[in-house]
Parts: sequence; C-alpha cells; structure tokens
Amino acid sequence: MRFIFKTNYNQDIRLAKHGGHVFWYGLLVVGLLAAPTVVPEYWLAQLTFVLIYAVVGLGLMLLSGFTGLFSLGHAAFLGVGAYTQAVLTHHGVPFPVALAAAAALSALVGVVVGLPALRLKGIYLGMATLAFGYIVEEVLARWESVTGGNAGTHIAAPDLFGWKIDSGEGFYYLCLLITAVCTLAMLNLLRAPTGRAFVAIRDSEISAQSMGIHLARYKTLSFALSAGLAGIGGALYAHKLQFISPDQFSFPQSIELLLMVVIGGLGSVHGAFLGAMFLITMPQAIALAKDHLPDAIGQAPGLQAVVYGTVLIAFVLFEPTGLYGRWLKVRTYLQTFPFYRKGLFKRQKSFQKSDRLK
Repeated sequence: MRFIFKTNYNQDIRLAKHGGHVFWYGLLVVGLLAAPTVVPEYWLAQLTFVLIYAVVGLGLMLLSGFTGLFSLGHAAFLGVGAYTQAVLTHHGVPFPVALAAAAALSALVGVVVGLPALRLKGIYLGMATLAFGYIVEEVLARWESVTGGNAGTHIAAPDLFGWKIDSGEGFYYLCLLITAVCTLAMLNLLRAPTGRAFVAIRDSEISAQSMGIHLARYKTLSFALSAGLAGIGGALYAHKLQFISPDQFSFPQSIELLLMVVIGGLGSVHGAFLGAMFLITMPQAIALAKDHLPDAIGQAPGLQAVVYGTVLIAFVLFEPTGLYGRWLKVRTYLQTFPFYRKGLFKRQKSFQKSDRLK
C-alpha cells in the first residue's frame, strides 16, 4: 500500500499526487491520442460520444455530486447549447465563437433556473427543474422560425476560421481537446475555495453558512457552471449528430444523464467518465445480448428501460458509491491483501451516514 510523506504545501495541491498518477494518466493520454489509428471507425464514433457525455457529466457532477443539488431537467441545458450552436453556425459564426456563446447562454439560463430554485430542496428542486425541462422542450418545438420546430434542423461541420473539420478523426481530436480542458478546469475549481464551498454546501448548508459561505451566490454559481458545461456538451453533440430535434432533449434524456452520474459515482470526477462509458456501452451490450435471448424477451419493447432500471436499483442497494467506489474498494483490497478487513468500508459508510444525519 502506498504512503505519501508530504513535506510542503505544493505536494498537497498538485494534480499528480505521486509518480504512479503521472505514469498511468500519461499512458491513458497516449492511448487516447493513438485511438484513431488502432480503433475501427464505429468504435471511434462511440468513443467520441463518451467524451461528449463526459463533458455533460462533469457539469451534472458539479451540481449533484459536489454541491448536492438535484436536477431532473438537465437535458434542457444540453438543448440550449445545441440549438445555440446550430443557429450561430447557420449564420457563419466560427466554431470557437459559437461554442463560447453556447456555453454562455446555457450558463445564463442556468442562473435563471437557479435563482427561483434557491429556496427549494430535494424532490421539490427536482420538480422545479423537471418543469423547466418541459418548458424548454416546448419552446424548442414551437419556435419554428429559429429552431425548425419538430422537423428539426441540420448543422454543418465545425469551422475553425476557415478550416473545416469534416472527418471523424478530426472531430474526435477536437472533442478530446475540449474534454481535457474542461476536466482540468473542473479539477482546479474543486481545489479552489469555490469548489470547497460547493462541497461544504453539499455536506451541511447550516455549517457552510456558519463559516461565512453565501449560499445563494454559490448555489447560483453551481447552476451556471453546470449549465455551461452542459451547453458545451450540447454543442459538440449537435455537430456529431449533424441533426437535432426537440425530442432529443426530453425528460428521458435527463434521466439518462442522472443515471450516468449515479452509476459512475457521485462526488468524483472519475465517475463522470465511468458513467459516460456505461451510458454508451450499455445499449451495445443489450443489442448483442438480444441475439442470445428468447424472442419473447429479446424483442420485447422497453427492454433497455428495464435493464437500466434494474442496474440503477442494484447500484443504489449494493453499491451506492457507483463504479468508481467499487474500483476504490478493489484497489484497496489488492493493496492490503492479505490483510484486508471485510468491515473496512462498512465502518466508513456508517460514519458518513451518521455524519450527515440531520
């Protein structure tokens, strides 16, 4: 088991805690950069979707996992970013400018949603965001002169000041760059006083307020940042599909996004990526399993929803910390073997429950 002896404050705040982090994350970066040369085109497209959903997952993780706010209408921010990107692209605006505008408008909408929801908690906050999601979906469907209505609208390939990115490999690298920037920004935000204030609000609003944290300001900021990241993901999502319609940003999409961060592991940046991988690979696994199931089951409508619901219930009951929490337990077991204690994480879990008891 690794023990780190820290001798200065820089060791405590730097991103890479030890040489193992540098090696493994460096190996991951090399693998991602080499993916277009070794991965078939179809799986490269799926990997691109993982990166896009990871950006959206980072935003929802910031809101739900680190600030403790509940959202059932996050697909609305995804739709605002996607349609903003589509409209600006139609008017010849370069991709970076349109992307910044999509993020800014989504963040502004997040502020509009966050301000009235400051006095709401739990299921009531979820109901308010759910109502907002339905409002945005209806606006996108009815505002036909701008969005194209239910008929949808097409969007051209990204234009970087005259340089068209119309290949799958080029768009993959663009998504990889944006995802890396968003991830580094998120990690640095969580290390800053703002990120620590978010976590304090999540753990106990009364304690956070007693330490001088302005609840309204930081909750609104969390909504804005989360919506901004969702807007960036929506813009990339629109370019990847090259066609968007209002029904793509409906309530089921919001549930899938929430499912992504819960199964990935609430309260961890890694959980956003693991959840995105689950969300993209699970439909492929279900499609492959259909061939080996009886027709009464494999061809039944709603099979995917049943599988998603079953997996979510299983994680909530048996692994509430998600995929990342399970990996931490496996890693601890391997590091401490043969001295691993069966009740190690059970005691930690009970401590967290008593610590957050209200």
